[in-house]
Amino acid sequence: MPFAHFKVPAGTLGADDKRKLVERTTDLYAEIYGERARATTVVLVDEVPDGGWGVAGDILTAAMLNGTA
Repeated sequence: MPFAHFKVPAGTLGADDKRKLVERTTDLYAEIYGERARATTVVLVDEVPDGGWGVAGDILTAAMLNGTA
């Protein structure tokens, strides 16, 4: 069963954006593994609270990622 897990900043994707992410990821797996994979592909979109992640020892916020901090 193909599985994709996306972690995104909370509140940055609307319902339509999440639907596109799920559809396109499923399409990609089906392209790679064949149509038989479509029915079992699982895509998880996880929203991480602001300040809930970091890189290189620094906490990141949505403002920092968007260049508005």
